[in-house]
Amino acid sequence: MSFVLLLTVFVLAVFVGFEIITKVPPTLHTPLMSGSNAISGITVVGALVATGAGEGMLATGLGLFAVIFATINVVGGFLVSHRMLGMFRRKG
Repeated sequence: MSFVLLLTVFVLAVFVGFEIITKVPPTLHTPLMSGSNAISGITVVGALVATGAGEGMLATGLGLFAVIFATINVVGGFLVSHRMLGMFRRKG
């Protein structure tokens, strides 16, 4: 794959992800968290593939940033889900 194609996919993924996140109303954010965690897990796999493609140092660097940001998203999503589920536990 050429660098331009990889950069185009990366930029489009950033824009699509931003648009999806900003369009979700706050009342639906928590119920959709588990689905977004699964999608973020797929994103981590895709970022790992992009990082290991061996298309040059810049592409590898962008892939590394994608891995880092997707991992932060997955961990943050699970932490928020865990905290929200904790609100429904009985205090004893």
